[in-house]
Amino acid sequence: MTSTAPKADLRALARPSGAFAMLAVDQREGLRAMMAAFQQAPVTDRQMADFKMAALRALTPHASAALLDRELAWDRAIAEGAVAPGCAKIVAADVLLPGNGELVSESSIDDLVVPATVKAQGAVALKLLVIWRPDDPPEPRIALVQDFVARCRAGGLISIVEPVGRKRRDGIAWNHADGILPAARELGGLGADIYKAEMPLFGKGSESEVRRACAELTRTVQGPWVVLSSGVEPDDFPQAVDWACGEGASGFLAGRAVWRTVIGKPDIEAALRTDAVPRLQRLAEVVDRAVAG
Repeated sequence: MTSTAPKADLRALARPSGAFAMLAVDQREGLRAMMAAFQQAPVTDRQMADFKMAALRALTPHASAALLDRELAWDRAIAEGAVAPGCAKIVAADVLLPGNGELVSESSIDDLVVPATVKAQGAVALKLLVIWRPDDPPEPRIALVQDFVARCRAGGLISIVEPVGRKRRDGIAWNHADGILPAARELGGLGADIYKAEMPLFGKGSESEVRRACAELTRTVQGPWVVLSSGVEPDDFPQAVDWACGEGASGFLAGRAVWRTVIGKPDIEAALRTDAVPRLQRLAEVVDRAVAG
């Protein structure tokens, strides 16, 4: 069922150009796995939280919004003022569960993220990750998104829905990129204020092929959509974002393409300044030019 309710005012999340240049630091077990590749000892929650705070301090002066998780980042970021003034705050309102050989196999709405509470703390939006599999029934996913959107509306918060493809349960091989458009057909008209999509074709293929896939996503999603960076190499992401915005995307909400290359560096804060900040600045320039032009 398509929602006909009025859309929220999204300007709080956007740059002056109207484009979205949003930073994600809500990664949980995925971040732990990235950090584990560079050390022998188990990665602690404190290590991850310290990295998130450093990333927020370095990068949010250059982002239009920042996405934080409740478990490791939200309360500490608020207490320490880690998010720069003028950068809107988004809370990840999802519980991410492992299984099926995957770091994130299922998701649900996090009832510990109370809309009224986080709004009073400065949040303007919530985000929900939805796991999409071609051989799972659509009804539970649809109900999940509808519940989330209703909670956001009732709480006066912008809703961001992020469908992410996973392997089939029956073990039959399939190309994850083939699920991006079907997921949008299923979930892109349920009233979410922003649809956060995996990059069509994961940015692989000729410019014309990627652009056609992005244009189809624009025709499918009933509202603005932005791209995430998982599945795209950091050096390739600016070009992918440029193509997506040229075909109707409104920007990005991404983390790995901005800060993944600094993981494991001996001086994280210096690496954030010299590597991650220029990456984010370049991406902001790309979306400003593409959306305004």
